[in-house]
Amino acid sequence: MAHFYLSGFTGSPAVGSRLAIEGAEARHAVTVSRLVVGESVSIGNGAGTIAVGAIVVAEHTRLEIAVETVIQEPRAAPAIFLAQALAKGDRDELAIQAATELGVDGVIPWAAARSVSRWEGSKVGKGVDRWSAIVREATKQSMRPWLPDVLELAATKQLARLADTTRMFVLEPGAPEALSAAVLDGRDIVLVVGPEGGITPGELDAFAAAGASAVRLGSGVLRTSTAGPAAIAVLSAKLARWS
Repeated sequence: MAHFYLSGFTGSPAVGSRLAIEGAEARHAVTVSRLVVGESVSIGNGAGTIAVGAIVVAEHTRLEIAVETVIQEPRAAPAIFLAQALAKGDRDELAIQAATELGVDGVIPWAAARSVSRWEGSKVGKGVDRWSAIVREATKQSMRPWLPDVLELAATKQLARLADTTRMFVLEPGAPEALSAAVLDGRDIVLVVGPEGGITPGELDAFAAAGASAVRLGSGVLRTSTAGPAAIAVLSAKLARWS
């Protein structure tokens, strides 16, 4: 079984050198995964570098490997960002977890007009921290070399401005154009997903005025927790990320 952990190391470790993880990551490896000396482990820095090697130290707060292989993965281009509306329960969290596992390059929490969940005051920082933790764990689960970015909470006007420099798609069940048929132009992509109650006509107008394209995924209506991941799967196929 493969094991993947994230560390804050910089640069590219040399083959034959030693690389360690400490604290909570090491405790999880030793006490939960029960890794022992001699087992092979992958450690990434979340910025495209993965070191693989056998464990030489397995202690409660420290796990150390002897680096045998170093893998360098370039960041995907164009990048795919998911602007996920805040949603009640854990539906927005489910969306960003699945999106991370499927290859999203960044997530943007969006305070949509119909969002039942609200991040205000101290909840803003706590919400971003919570999403960052979910993205980090999903990155490890899927063994991704790049840790997706978690951007700051955006209002509709702030989000719409991104259409100036990106190819923005607003997922809307009644849109005449299918995402699978949409033209990509090489710019980074932003997928906008509304909350349970949908995107308001005013928000749709604001996105359209900014240059965004409304697109549909199919004939049905997906939950806010599944629409974004489904769209990422479509784009991954169009961009030949999956081949």
